[in-house]
Amino acid sequence: MDHAPYLLAEQLEHDLGDPEDPAAVFNHANCLALDETEEFPAAICRRLEELGVHEYYVPAEHGGRLTTYEHVLQLIRTVARRDLTVAIGHGKTYLGGVCVWVAGTPEQAAALGADIRAGLPVSLGLTERAHGSDLLAGEVEGVAGPDGGYLVSGEKWLINNATRGSVLSLLTRTDPEAGPRGFSVLLVDKRTIPQESYRHLPKIRTHGIRGADISGITFTDAPVPAAAVVGQPGNGIEIVLKALQLTRTMCAALSLGAADHSLAIAMDFTEQRELYGRKLVELPQARHVLAGAVTDVLLDEALALTASRSVHTLTDELSVTAAVTKYLVPTGTETVIADLTRLLGARAFLKDVHARGMFQKVDRDHRIVGLFDGNTLVNLNSLISQFRSLVRGWRRATGGVDGARAAYDLAAELPALEPDRLSLVARYGSGVLASLPGSVEALRTEADANPALKPALALAERTLAVTDQVHATMEMYQNALTDVPPAAFETAKRYALCFAAAASLGVWLHNHRAAEQGRTAALWQDGLWLRASLARLLTRLGEPTADDREAADALLEQVRALRAEGLLPSLLPLALTGAPTAVPDESEGTSC
Repeated sequence: MDHAPYLLAEQLEHDLGDPEDPAAVFNHANCLALDETEEFPAAICRRLEELGVHEYYVPAEHGGRLTTYEHVLQLIRTVARRDLTVAIGHGKTYLGGVCVWVAGTPEQAAALGADIRAGLPVSLGLTERAHGSDLLAGEVEGVAGPDGGYLVSGEKWLINNATRGSVLSLLTRTDPEAGPRGFSVLLVDKRTIPQESYRHLPKIRTHGIRGADISGITFTDAPVPAAAVVGQPGNGIEIVLKALQLTRTMCAALSLGAADHSLAIAMDFTEQRELYGRKLVELPQARHVLAGAVTDVLLDEALALTASRSVHTLTDELSVTAAVTKYLVPTGTETVIADLTRLLGARAFLKDVHARGMFQKVDRDHRIVGLFDGNTLVNLNSLISQFRSLVRGWRRATGGVDGARAAYDLAAELPALEPDRLSLVARYGSGVLASLPGSVEALRTEADANPALKPALALAERTLAVTDQVHATMEMYQNALTDVPPAAFETAKRYALCFAAAASLGVWLHNHRAAEQGRTAALWQDGLWLRASLARLLTRLGEPTADDREAADALLEQVRALRAEGLLPSLLPLALTGAPTAVPDESEGTSC
């Protein structure tokens, strides 16, 4: 089954060239060298712009090529698979523009779209040194200036591309009383304000993404015209929270790319390394760890696919979908990297031994992804604040079930995003969870015709029962809005796992017939990846005897075959540039 967003990403992969080719600008050796010198990957970013990647940061109605967020997901995933620093440094422009796509005037959007297409870096200025994620405590202020505009003063800190960016979407306190209606988003163009009215702060040295421009900016009475206000004055917090629903969803691309890269390094190593007279991949414990990592990557991919399509089909529920995705996919990738570290042993930390030491760079770089656009606790708290509507929706079987089915069905045409439908609360519950009972019934019908699906059905039925239990627990904490107990956060984590299970089941049901004919057919036949994913999720939910070693082992063998054929270990086909090759390993020592 070929799918257009994957074909687009495959073309980008081809155009970028073999990452082991010294002649390719975007190669692993260059990325490691830039990391060592903490240098911004400017030449690589220019190559991405030559290939038009930045045009997908701009919606088509504003002059760009963004028609579906699936395209953005797969393109950024492709870039992140080679180097997270590049993906974060270049993709920041998408983050910088999203407030305008959500609430800007047609004139603002057209002008910003033209700037981005011309290669202008754009940034988002939210956080401050003293306040972090507490946006309502922000002190950067805009006081009334001439011609109805503002004079902006204050410091934004730990801002990606604060120095390199020419335009910033700046969250600014425009009412001295502050409060939820005391902030506005101002589109600050450094090209048009006096140079003496702003000062760049030094680049922050970071453990990972060392070459990224993580810095800050200080304003002193910077004149910003009234036409630079995005949306209505006082609506800044609401605009930012809605925009973050889109960016949190797209953060999945960063984690998927990191997982792809770390998995490839570990799989190649286990195929090459011999221990006790056998290949490492043949040893039971190594196989178990590797199979778990493979399963995690595929179930995260299914969730990310659902989330990226839900931007269009379940827009009014994105407050839930984005929070689940931003929590689950980065933490899932952190688990994958931690598990694979045990396989690589010392080589996970050394720079010049296996695969040039790329694994330690992926590990360092990915640690920051969980902090972007709201950390884990912020996203879990967002779910807790919606427990009341989510429980009510589950009990009443409401939520956008039709929208969920359209998200699952990869052959279904996606409608254009309607930003006005973004909401801070999913009022009627989750369509993804509401679809679960129907999905289980549909799988039961499929299993009647194909007995090989019985194990997957048994796991799906257990998932449905657990999901009902989780909602019962959520009801206990539906009024926990201020002093939230730790148990509520654990419940939110369990809800996210149930959401991922429902998404995985939906994706398999709506696509398996077409996918069973493609280059990744073996993953889909008899519900193989679904069975392994549901077992993995149920195990994480604490269900006894949920582990399915048989499915996990079979899934590993199919992924090994894909890797040997030069395909990405993925639910859908994507050919990689450059076949896996044996990387010399000149060291001795323990590997597992």
